[in-house]
Amino acid sequence: MVGRDEQPDLLARVHEPAALRSFTPAELVDVAAQVRARLIESVSRTGGHLGPNLGVVELTLALHRVFDSPRDTLVFDTGHQAYVHKMLTGRADLSTLRQEGGLSGYPSRSESVHDVVENSHASTSLSWVDGISREKQRSGDMSWTIAVIGDGALTGGMAWEALNNIASDPYRRVLVVVNDNGRSYAPTIGGVAHHLDFLRSSKNYERALSWTKDRLLRLGDPGRAAYDALHGLKAGLKDALIPQAMFEDLGLKYLGPVNGHDVIALEDLFQRASGLDGPVLVHVMTQKGFGYTPAEEDIADRFHAVGRIHPETGLPVAPAKFGWTSVFADEMCLIARQRPDIVALTAAMLLPVGLGPMAEEFPERVIDVGIAEQHAAAAAAGMAFAGAHPVFAVYATFLNRAFDQVLMDVALHRAGVTFVLDRAGITGDDGASHNGMWDVSMLQVVPGLRMAAPRDETTLREELREAVEVADAPTVLRYRKGSLPAPIEALRRHGVVDVLMDEWAEHAAGPGGTGEGASADSSLVLLIAMGSLVPQALEAAAALSAQGHRVRVVDPRWIIPVPEDLRELAVGADLVVTVEDGIVEGGFGWSVRDLLGTSRIPVVTLGVPRRFLDHATRESILTGLGLDAVGIAAAVRAHLA
Repeated sequence: MVGRDEQPDLLARVHEPAALRSFTPAELVDVAAQVRARLIESVSRTGGHLGPNLGVVELTLALHRVFDSPRDTLVFDTGHQAYVHKMLTGRADLSTLRQEGGLSGYPSRSESVHDVVENSHASTSLSWVDGISREKQRSGDMSWTIAVIGDGALTGGMAWEALNNIASDPYRRVLVVVNDNGRSYAPTIGGVAHHLDFLRSSKNYERALSWTKDRLLRLGDPGRAAYDALHGLKAGLKDALIPQAMFEDLGLKYLGPVNGHDVIALEDLFQRASGLDGPVLVHVMTQKGFGYTPAEEDIADRFHAVGRIHPETGLPVAPAKFGWTSVFADEMCLIARQRPDIVALTAAMLLPVGLGPMAEEFPERVIDVGIAEQHAAAAAAGMAFAGAHPVFAVYATFLNRAFDQVLMDVALHRAGVTFVLDRAGITGDDGASHNGMWDVSMLQVVPGLRMAAPRDETTLREELREAVEVADAPTVLRYRKGSLPAPIEALRRHGVVDVLMDEWAEHAAGPGGTGEGASADSSLVLLIAMGSLVPQALEAAAALSAQGHRVRVVDPRWIIPVPEDLRELAVGADLVVTVEDGIVEGGFGWSVRDLLGTSRIPVVTLGVPRRFLDHATRESILTGLGLDAVGIAAAVRAHLA
């Protein structure tokens, strides 16, 4: 008999989803095991979203067995649960996942006709499905349009706006698959989660009723009388206890719940759904991280996203260094102990944004609103009105979703709300949708808003405290993903601006430069570096100094509005160069250029061009954009030539 380790490579036969239909039920179980093993082996080497994909193996197999992709359109919400889909659509080799030039960590149209939505922002799939299915119906296309959406994504308002429209048409062939694992990054919260809990209980209700019937009937006449009474109440009890009517009353046919790790049961239910007319909702119960013990035992997030790990143990290959998020987490607790008015909000990302420690110490002062950034921003304005100072910690890329609320609910009402933007600037491996590079140019237009960009641990703590002291306007703190640099001390503070290196005085030598070779008539260069790019600017300054240029490097600390103090620091400069890791158009550098417009000093603005960036390491992207030390120095020399 062939052992499990000696099973034939069934996955090698799957170059298109249609190939799955040739497998027997027993072979399907083996295919699922091989997919799961390949996931663990590959993602442990590259890093990525492991837990979500381990949870949808059987679900994805069943969908591709019953439906005909790409004729039937499959949309994942969010895309980080699409690795299995990639493997079943000709991309079984995940060795280049999230590597430069390799496979994206999300669906990608450039990779496959089976991929539709590249965006990894949650709660959008149902709107896509609504739009796609409408146009299919208008053109007479009878194929299915399918959304796979998690219970976490159902906490987002967009999902319910779309459901309202999908359910209004009883004839469109729409299948909504609710992947219910009770989690997004963390356990799902709110009324939707409670409703799904009720639905999960329906099977238990039926089992309990059957068990009670058997035992009552064994008691003879008294038991039969009791059973008759119970039977008479059954319909009313079921209506009261099993609220799937919520979906059905909307106009959606409801099927489930079904075990999401039983591929045959899933296939049977999807076959039933495909025979129905109009929109259908299938409720699938899965377990995030299923089949991999380290993930199943990870209470925090079931290995939602991992770096490189040892596949046998799940332990990281290189333990994470103390990072920006950890400093924020610590300082928030210190501030909260001193100020009872400080409250914190998260949009389903309590641990990733660093609010876990505060939640443990002050559970009543940390609010998780679910995947609902718009709601969080508006609710924060309400909290500020009622006397609190809210701190909304969120990935920079996700604040894009709440711009209207920042503008019209917070800023218009002069609400003292602090937004802390984790993973600001270039994040790299996570791809185009996760770079947090739009925040500065986007928030420049918000009246009264102030934004800070710390360069190290000390300035992060300092600027967070300054931000929460502002009671009559929104404040923003932005910092990058990853580990902290070594402390970067200032020579002096000029107004609000820190001077980090200054060789403008004849023969002077500052940190990072010797001043040797400089003369009184050599070029005076002012480098204005924003936050996380200060180390690169200092390294570039040292190289320029060695070539005879006299360089002054400053950190503005507060970048919106642009500090007036920069005007004095620029007096006498032959060239001013700004360096930022946000969109250069409309960004910080443009504000500096406007500030110095009457001085006739040439200003060069270095930053991110207005385009989406392919996934790669942060360092590789910085080099490609000329935002590393070599690129900055080269730009200075080119403009002085």
